[in-house]
Amino acid sequence: MLIIAATPIGNLGDASGRLIEALSTVEIIAAEDTRVTIHLMRALGIENRPRLIPLHEHNEVAKAAEIAELARETDVLVLSDAGMPAISDPGFSIVAAAALAGVTVTALPGPSAVLTALALSGLPTDRFCFEGFLPRKGRVAYFRALAAEQRTMVFFESPNRLADSLRDLATAMGDDRRVVVCRELTKLYEEVKRGTAAELAAWAATGVRGEICVVVEGAPPPVFDLASGIEQVVRLVESGSRLKEASAEVAEATGLGRRELYEGALRTR
Repeated sequence: MLIIAATPIGNLGDASGRLIEALSTVEIIAAEDTRVTIHLMRALGIENRPRLIPLHEHNEVAKAAEIAELARETDVLVLSDAGMPAISDPGFSIVAAAALAGVTVTALPGPSAVLTALALSGLPTDRFCFEGFLPRKGRVAYFRALAAEQRTMVFFESPNRLADSLRDLATAMGDDRRVVVCRELTKLYEEVKRGTAAELAAWAATGVRGEICVVVEGAPPPVFDLASGIEQVVRLVESGSRLKEASAEVAEATGLGRRELYEGALRTR
């Protein structure tokens, strides 16, 4: 089978027993950086010497079918340098190829910078989205496209671009949008910095080091008043909808009362 396994994101003590067992017994490992995997195995005192296949962004697609076929005959362990493979790291193409080929895929769960940052942020966790690494260019437009997103958002960013990205975020989403920067998670110098976009942009301008996760508060839900709701109902009716169905549709979308919308629209006629 194909086994995707989470590796420590900083603290070696987070290596799970299942990961250690797999590293100790598996015959083939597809690794983002084979040097990192060798270092991890040595640090964990593992003497197994499996076949190591480099798996990175430049060869993942080309290697996907080959690795999937290997997993049909024996267990193949897929590792990224840190965290869970396929989450902003190599792995997705391999999993997709294995699934298409009917090869069993399983996971050894463990450390995740995304979930760790989200849990530490103090921002709502009931609904969230992960946006991966922030773009190097066009960030203001990128953030403006997300300004109305109501879910908490999680991003990865380089420490060298953090200050500029936070300034762009403040420009697009407002100076007072709540932001949390999580730095060096699970490591000795772990830091969680909370504040507004403007405050954290000023803080980051002095220089930041380490692995960075940025967690951003979602936008508040839009507030609909009865008058604007009635206008929406009237527009739907004018476009061919029946009054009853139009009232129900707007009520569901806005949270306004269906009866009030119906009667209000009826009066306008």
